Amino acid sequence: MSDFNQVKKQLNDVGCGFCLAKWSQVTIHLLNGTTHSCHHPIPHKIPLDEIKNNPKALHNTKFKKQQRKTMLEGGRPSECDYCWNVEDNSNSFSDRVFKSSEQWSFDQYDTIKNLDWREDYNPRYLEISFGNTCNLKCAYCSPPYSSKWAEEIKKFGPYTENHNFNSLDFVDNRIDSTYKLTDENPYTEAFWKWWPELYKDLHTFRITGGEPLLMNDTFKVLEYIQEHWEDNPNLSLGINTNLSVPRHLIDKMITICKDLTENNKVRELIIFTSCEAAKEQAEYTRFGLNYEQLWVNIHDILDQLPKVVVNIMATFNALSVFSYGDLIERVFEYKKKFHNDVRYWEGALLLDTSYLRYPSFLSVNILEPEHKELILESAKKALYYGKFENGYGFSDSQIQKIKRTYDYALITNNVDMTYTRQQFAKYITEYDRRRETDFNKTFPQLKEFYEKYKD
Repeated sequence: MSDFNQVKKQLNDVGCGFCLAKWSQVTIHLLNGTTHSCHHPIPHKIPLDEIKNNPKALHNTKFKKQQRKTMLEGGRPSECDYCWNVEDNSNSFSDRVFKSSEQWSFDQYDTIKNLDWREDYNPRYLEISFGNTCNLKCAYCSPPYSSKWAEEIKKFGPYTENHNFNSLDFVDNRIDSTYKLTDENPYTEAFWKWWPELYKDLHTFRITGGEPLLMNDTFKVLEYIQEHWEDNPNLSLGINTNLSVPRHLIDKMITICKDLTENNKVRELIIFTSCEAAKEQAEYTRFGLNYEQLWVNIHDILDQLPKVVVNIMATFNALSVFSYGDLIERVFEYKKKFHNDVRYWEGALLLDTSYLRYPSFLSVNILEPEHKELILESAKKALYYGKFENGYGFSDSQIQKIKRTYDYALITNNVDMTYTRQQFAKYITEYDRRRETDFNKTFPQLKEFYEKYKD
């Protein structure tokens, strides 16, 4: 469905908090046995006793069923407050609408709204994370999603600001335990038991991480699809990767993707990567990234895989505002160069913008009003490039997502942000010390801001 107003109306006919993603979509983190439907709510634990006899409980936990019950009865689950913030503070559409409007999800509207909340439901969209092995330490990430982050925290301890996102004690208490890739993992075992049945019903399957290309299970599941593709030739396959791993792994992925796409073993294949700034500012935020090498790898994928789309997931944060326009220009350059008839009308390269909420001291909320106006300038630049009629501009939804980041930033214009800004400064000071970086040199636009709140 592309009529977002109509989708919102039909959702609200069921309840003001009704979202199809609670049934049709799921992300499962096998490393620690957690799950969530949609990337905004904090993942919750999957009890081992629930998956012992029913591997479908990787998605259909008792906790999640209670959230479904709330939605069907007209309530708004508190864990979905990202969307409530958007809907209550702007005229933009929330992800409740965007996610529910996906045709593979909206097709299930009548079935889901009439479903008993206690029933299991096989998702149409599955994201799976096999582990947290990763070679980057992005500023806004944390140990459950990056082994490099975990190594740093073990060496130096948690950062000194008053936030738990990088505390191993907090992480262990919240998720109970984690499993190394070499461990016997009951969650991974449940996945492989469920997978042959689930694979046949999936519309979209997406592999996430950590960094998936560093994990053997990633290539195991891709090889399964190569061999059993006739069970689901209409699968939409997505692979997350930071595209910063050793080149032989990029080449291995390209080889498999070429077989899958050229021999029509999947309906479509999208490679998801991440970037939310440009040049040295991107490298500062996504520590370990080589920005130009990222674009070399994107170029080679688009050049060698003419049926593949690359989607850049931008986690827009306080360090994005000054170079996001440069990122938009580079994306448009590649859209234009690699556009062809078999790719999306927006081009071979997409830019999907969401705003960072946690940790709060890195969100756009902490910035001064003049900094926030730069977000709107980025939206205007994308809007300008969206006017091109040759099929490779920015779509309305891509532009809307930048604009809603601006709307979100304005929420705190009349709020005292002193404490959160002080936490930002403490974090940056410790960040520079541990990683031997130089914030003031990299972000001269924020030097005065940083110095003001540092002491």
